Amino acid sequence: MDKFTTLTGIAAPMPLINVDTDMIIPKQFLKTIKRSGLGVNLFDEMRYDDDGKEIPDFVLNKAQYRDAEILVAGDNFGCGSSREHAPWAIKDFGIRCVIAPSFADIFYNNCFKNGILPIALPQEQVDVLMKDAEKGSNARMMVDLEAQTVTSSDGEVFHFELDSFKKHCLMNGLDDIGLTMEKAASIDSFEAAAAQARPWV
Repeated sequence: MDKFTTLTGIAAPMPLINVDTDMIIPKQFLKTIKRSGLGVNLFDEMRYDDDGKEIPDFVLNKAQYRDAEILVAGDNFGCGSSREHAPWAIKDFGIRCVIAPSFADIFYNNCFKNGILPIALPQEQVDVLMKDAEKGSNARMMVDLEAQTVTSSDGEVFHFELDSFKKHCLMNGLDDIGLTMEKAASIDSFEAAAAQARPWV
């Protein structure tokens, strides 16, 4: 998993509340178990019409937001089913950070396991960042995970709270497998001792 330390990038504004995981990645795209290739179908039903053509008014189809790495969203982002394909699609598109007033718990935790930083801020602060994102590609936000801050293009700084363990995992690029492999020496030692003590197993 990629490490997350600092991120300076374009932020796309999506002032919608209750964006559920089916809106993020519709059910017909859940057949794959690969984490790559889903970015093209992120927000599929909002991005494309029935003929598969891009809807020009959708934020990620606009030229200034095609390379967005930050998404500023509305309350209760990621609600609905627990599909892990939702953060897969977000990451594959190129978004590494989602800022919202609140997140659904399962989606929030899945983000950390996939190298995405979800930041919960008070509504009034999200409103400021939403307006900043609406400026387009010339307005770049900076996210500093070590300092736990988001800085707007105007230099306004907002501090966010984050569980220290989740912070450690993101900064060191550790998913569940990575965390296990940190203990590889101890696991090998245990297995060797167990094999000697119970060779019949």
